[in-house]
Amino acid sequence: MNSIISSKSSSLQGHIRVPGDKSISHRALMFGAISEGETLVYGLLNSGDVLCTANALRALGTKITDRGDGVWSIQGVGSKGFKSPQNPLNMGNSGTSTRLLMGLVAGHDVTATFIGDESLSKRPMNRVVEPLRQMGASFGDNETGCLPLTLTGSKTLNAITYKLPVASAQVKSALLLAGLNAKGTTHITELELTRDYTETMLGAFGVTINTKGLEIALEGGQFLEGCAIDVPADPSSAAFPTVAALLSEGAEVSLNNIGINARRFGLYETLIEMGADITLKNKRTQGGEVVADLIIKGSPLKGVNVPANRVPSMIDEFPIFAVAAACADGISMMSGLAELRVKESDRLAVMAKGLTQCGVQLEEGEDTLIIHGTGAPPRGGVTIETALDHRIAMSFLVLGTVTDDPITIDDASPILTSFPNFIESMNDIGACFHTVEAQAIDPIDFSHEKIKHLR
Repeated sequence: MNSIISSKSSSLQGHIRVPGDKSISHRALMFGAISEGETLVYGLLNSGDVLCTANALRALGTKITDRGDGVWSIQGVGSKGFKSPQNPLNMGNSGTSTRLLMGLVAGHDVTATFIGDESLSKRPMNRVVEPLRQMGASFGDNETGCLPLTLTGSKTLNAITYKLPVASAQVKSALLLAGLNAKGTTHITELELTRDYTETMLGAFGVTINTKGLEIALEGGQFLEGCAIDVPADPSSAAFPTVAALLSEGAEVSLNNIGINARRFGLYETLIEMGADITLKNKRTQGGEVVADLIIKGSPLKGVNVPANRVPSMIDEFPIFAVAAACADGISMMSGLAELRVKESDRLAVMAKGLTQCGVQLEEGEDTLIIHGTGAPPRGGVTIETALDHRIAMSFLVLGTVTDDPITIDDASPILTSFPNFIESMNDIGACFHTVEAQAIDPIDFSHEKIKHLR
């Protein structure tokens, strides 16, 4: 384990280069793999989760090459060109890789076993398994709904009409990918609007997909054509330096090329309602996605009520939002958070426990969280158990930049799954993150050396 201490920082100043969007990076690799011809991806996130996707696609017979400087080449195998892998597909900690690849593999005449780390092996997969079974894929006799799972796909899937029981872009995307090779038209009804990266990117690859409100329809038998994808910077990763800057008096931090898709912008909308000084400049379209440069200045924040219908647009950002709420003046109320309990950790419980350790007054419900901010940072001076969750780890490191007493996280290594340069980048703008010397451990290499072996 790699423990990191976060100590109170002076005013944060400067620019941070935020890594490529994780959700878009996963999809660019997958869609390129089933395309005809070559796909070039620029700005791909080079992290543990995305490398799990790349390695799985290689094992399925796809040639994927890292050309350096964020440029990757994928030689597509076509709509039904996958081969059964010789070994289990190790998904590491990535739920996105697992669920989307299950949908992708379901329409191919192959058998593949999906495995993952301890955290991923506890996450629910039945939400994808059950509708894929209805389409004609087989998952053997595993009734736990958790990894390991062995999937046997079929070239003759049947399209289904399916209403999502949960608001999940991953489940929606898995069914759309399976629907590409299904007979007939796959109809999906969302519970609430979720991220539309799959729909947007399928269009870039030449697929016709019809959307109307919560209704989505995709006709099977369409072919993807290789193309160029320019990946914007990840708004979920940008959330951590954003909140750190807001909480730092006199701070000014810039973040360029951030994706501002409306279905991912809930956190920023909420922060602005709290009084955050966030300026969006140079709005433009890149690879079908709207991006902008952000300038964030230190700001006093006020408590806010987050409406439940905004949850899908900020579901990954609630850990760092809870940090902002803990330092705000007034009560912040959140509801509709049940999905947080089945992420990389039970994020609702882990955040509530950690904030309570820091002296924050709060009430945790089954799907609610109420945080009583005092307008000043909590005390800190604790060690946080992050439950192998990268967003929990980064959130408490950000909190430690403003607490009077340092905050230690027990293990920073999961940060490599989404923001490999986080420690280094934050220190460059004035944060004080360092390893625990008493444990005589080597500093974490956040410059990609640690994850090169995954390529």
